[in-house]
Order: sequence, then C-alpha cells, then structure tokens
Amino acid sequence: MFIDNRKVDRLIDLWLDEDVNYYDLTAKIMIDEDAVAKFGMNAREPIVLCGLKVAEMIFRKLDPNCSFKTSRKDGDRIPTGETFAVIEGNAQALLTAERVALNVVQRLSGIAAMAAEYVAKIEGTGAVLLDSRKTTPGLRNLEKYAIVCGGGRNHRLGLDNGIMLKDNHIAVAGSITAAVKRAKTHAPVLTKIEIECDNLDQVRESLDAGADIIMLDNMSNEDMREAVKMSAGRVPLECSGGVRLDTIRAKAETGVDYVSVGRITQSAPCVDIGLD
Repeated sequence: MFIDNRKVDRLIDLWLDEDVNYYDLTAKIMIDEDAVAKFGMNAREPIVLCGLKVAEMIFRKLDPNCSFKTSRKDGDRIPTGETFAVIEGNAQALLTAERVALNVVQRLSGIAAMAAEYVAKIEGTGAVLLDSRKTTPGLRNLEKYAIVCGGGRNHRLGLDNGIMLKDNHIAVAGSITAAVKRAKTHAPVLTKIEIECDNLDQVRESLDAGADIIMLDNMSNEDMREAVKMSAGRVPLECSGGVRLDTIRAKAETGVDYVSVGRITQSAPCVDIGLD
C-alpha cells in the first residue's frame, strides 16, 4: 500500500482551506513575517508512527523551503517523549500548518496502533488481519496505508478493486450459482469474486459455483471450523463480523485465512502528539 501524493496534495489544499480560510489571524498579528523557528514533533504517549510524509507535505505547502528532518519512518514504534521529527522554517507558516499536520499524524498513528494490537492478538495462527471500506470519507487511501503500517493488509481499496456478492446481489440474481456465473461472464479476467455467506449451505454452493474467496459473515466459530473443512484449502476463507480484541484470537484459530475488522479504521482513537 502506497500513498498517492497527487491525491494527498489535493486533500491538503482542502484541509488548509477549512482550517485557515483566508489567513491565520493569530500568526499574522503575533509573529514577524521573516521570523524563523524550529519545532519538534513529540510523542506524548507510545505510538506506532504513521503519516510522516504527509506531515512534511503539509508544512512544505506553506513553506516550500522549510527543513523537515527525521531518522524515523512510518511503522516505527515511538516511545513517550521522543522527538521524532524536527521542522525549521518560517515561523508564521509552520504554526499555521501545525494543527492540520498534527491532526493527520495523530489520526493515522492511532489507526496503525490499533491495527498492531489486532495483529499481535492473532500472531502464530496463520490468519492475516484485513481492513474494510469503513473509512473516513476522503481519507481512505491514507487510512488504509495506516493499516499496513500497523502490520495488517488491505481488503478492497474501492468498489472497482474486486467483486463481492452480498445477500442483495444474490437475491437479485436468483441464487449464488447464477450470481457467480453472471459475474464471471462480465468481470475482467484478473478480477477475483468473493461471496458473503451466512451459513454452511451457502458456503457449499459458493464452492461449487467457483468462488475465488468466501467471506464467513457473523458465523459461529463452530460453523467456521466446519467451513474450513469443507473448503479443504480450495479457496481462501475470510471471517467477518463481531470481531473485537477479545474475540479475534478464537476466530483466527478456526483456520480461516483472513479476519477483517471494520473498527480498526472506524473506531480507532487518535494518539497524542505535540509540536513544541
């Protein structure tokens, strides 16, 4: 997973328009236009760092000549009190950019930290943590990047990344078999087809229909173990629904290949980072 600099640059303009509007009234009044300052980005709690490059882009948007120095990289674990980046340049510009830069790094680092917690819970099971499309509107590319920094992997980046046949799609088509046939007829040849299943009968039909991936949605651990036996390694199985820190280990131990968790992007708290 990579950051799309072109899209992020457009987002930065929107973020600054929202926060600054016409100009930073406080900075304009209190700080001379030619004043130079040096600031450090500090971890005020242990964090999994994410968003360094985006922060640099934000500061450089307002001061293209500023210096942004760091010996850290996204995905690093930073202890409380560490100054992980130093920015030097026009004081007005850097202080104007401060809140937007901090907001982004705090949000992305929070997601990375939560992803890392979930990854640690399933270590040794063979299952892989996946995210979902439950992302903040406008921030999907960055939030999914944060998942990777935390040790997880991405599910679909968008609706054009793969075909997922859910209950409503199947109802319209008439059956799982008919839905898969239609999808295979029209989909690009490299596109995978995933089917969401609520019970073992649907799993059996999905296997017979030629699904590439099967999602076991809100199924009991017992039924998921049975689905693993039915599949016998023919297709990857994904577990979804009701996954929390206290339940993910047992779900992963059923033998599924993937466990997808919406809350790691939907509900992750921001971490505490300061600019001093």
